Amino acid sequence: MASTQSRMKNSGKLEPAAGTGSPSVVGKSKGGRPSREAQAALNRRILESAAELFAVQGFAATTMEQVASVCGAGKDTIYRRYSSKSALFKALMEGLQGEVLSELDELMAIDSSASKRLKRFARALLSINLRPQMIALNRVALGEAVAFGGVQPTPTVESPIMMRFAALVKQAQAEGFMKEGNAFFVAEQLLYATSIKPLISAMLGEDRFIDPAEIERYFNRAWKLFLEGALGGDGQA
Repeated sequence: MASTQSRMKNSGKLEPAAGTGSPSVVGKSKGGRPSREAQAALNRRILESAAELFAVQGFAATTMEQVASVCGAGKDTIYRRYSSKSALFKALMEGLQGEVLSELDELMAIDSSASKRLKRFARALLSINLRPQMIALNRVALGEAVAFGGVQPTPTVESPIMMRFAALVKQAQAEGFMKEGNAFFVAEQLLYATSIKPLISAMLGEDRFIDPAEIERYFNRAWKLFLEGALGGDGQA
């Protein structure tokens, strides 16, 4: 996909991606309507274009007209799917969460002890949170979209990611790897220890966590220190 920046002219406006300068001819079903596959492809293009725009310009500066122009669809087509910019941003973030959940579920399907799966889950979340698009969209969500009503923070107990995290903590506790305690609280603290500090640093523009070796060093230190508190010992599994 062509980068958003490379498609910006001197006017600051975004140009449609290659091949999407005008509404494309999509596959038709026998009834004359676009096929299910074509509809799905169009929706992916809308969300990908919206993700680029929100990440580069922010929530307030992005318009539905710009999304339509970049993805090559009519404005009415966008509005038929998403009634407002807030609804579009919410759908985008929910779609990203769904992709993350699929990735994590696939990773967790690897058979191993609960403690190893918990560590793998935490490490995967750190890598996911440090992806450039994730950093940019989290910055937009926290800095603008919440204030504009584009997205609402999900309570910990309702977050599907945190529900999975807590379940892994509970299994690790049952194995004796961790002391007993509120699994959601422990998972939340583990998330903060291993992921939130690097994410915040990246959102603020610091470049410390660009280096993969530094990411690995940070995670291993945070994991060990957390376990020392969680186990009440030396952190050895």
